[in-house]
Amino acid sequence: MSSWTVDNPGGYTDKQLAQLRRVVRTLGLAIKSERNHSMAQVLLEVYLGKDAGRRVLSGDIARGMVRSISAVLWYCDLQGFTKIADKTPPDELIRLLNDYFENMVEPIHAAGGQVLKFMGDGLMAIFELDGSDDADICRIALDTVEETRRRIRIVNQERAAAGRPTTDFYVAMHLGDVQYGNIGSKDRLDFTVIGPAVNEVSRIEAMCRPLDREVIVSSAFSRAAEKCQDRLVSLGRYALRGVRRPEELFTLMPPDAE
Repeated sequence: MSSWTVDNPGGYTDKQLAQLRRVVRTLGLAIKSERNHSMAQVLLEVYLGKDAGRRVLSGDIARGMVRSISAVLWYCDLQGFTKIADKTPPDELIRLLNDYFENMVEPIHAAGGQVLKFMGDGLMAIFELDGSDDADICRIALDTVEETRRRIRIVNQERAAAGRPTTDFYVAMHLGDVQYGNIGSKDRLDFTVIGPAVNEVSRIEAMCRPLDREVIVSSAFSRAAEKCQDRLVSLGRYALRGVRRPEELFTLMPPDAE
């Protein structure tokens, strides 16, 4: 439905009305087409991420259509979520996840990262490297961790004041080459990343709890983060499950040590 006005005191002429009636049908189809396209773009970006959504909408929908990229991989989950889930009503649990995820996703997106998927109480994101200044991307990723931690502290203060359960998060970051694109079956695809680096970052994140560290990054990330050496400290070398060689891991310098 559309409404039309004219500044002529006598209104539209019969000829003008006939022209409008002819034009409006075509214009309506054009507007509907553009609106549907915009709606599809918004939905795909919300469910797949901005970059993946744009790629799918532009036709990157064939199974096996992937490209090799270098990226900083971000893998995180909530601390003690299983215990919280056991004693929290379902509606409150969903609210908890939304509160924490919102304050993880927004800093990542603001910094130019892409959140690829949610996995229960965890998420996977990437900061794609373009080869021009990997050190700067690593600095941005570390800044994003700091901003996320700041926001989570505020969330915890607000939730505690309201008598709601609180938690924190573990995050690991790694740098490596991955395959980015469509993977799955012929009738169910996932736009994601795969490769040894993805497995490695998940193993690194699993070390956060036994090492009692909220943030752990790989040696590959540390080497690339040339502008952040004063912010990182070695935790030593560890054998990671599924990773052939022991890996030196790093964490952020404690504030009091700075």
